Amino acid sequence: MNDRQELQELCGALTKCGRKLLTEFLRDILTPNELRELCQRWRVIKMLAAGQTQREIAKVLKTSLCKITRGSRELQKKNSSFLKVLKNLKNL
Repeated sequence: MNDRQELQELCGALTKCGRKLLTEFLRDILTPNELRELCQRWRVIKMLAAGQTQREIAKVLKTSLCKITRGSRELQKKNSSFLKVLKNLKNL
C-alpha cells in the first residue's frame, strides 16, 4: 500500500469513529508535541477565518508568520478544504 492508499484507509477508519474514540486515538497515535502542533494549526485556521491578521495571530500564539502563511494560502484557495471543514463545523 502506498501513502495515498494508507491515508484513504486511515480517513475511512476515522470517519467511523465517534468523538470520544477519535480523541483517544489521536492522543495515542500522536506525541504530545504533535498533538499541540495540530491543535495550534487548527487555532490558526479559525483565527484567520475570523478575520484576524497574520501578525496578530503570530503575537497571540507566539508562532512564526511562516506557519500562519500556509494556513492563509489554503483559506484563499477556491475550493479550500479548510473553509469546507469550518462550514461543516458551523452546520453541526
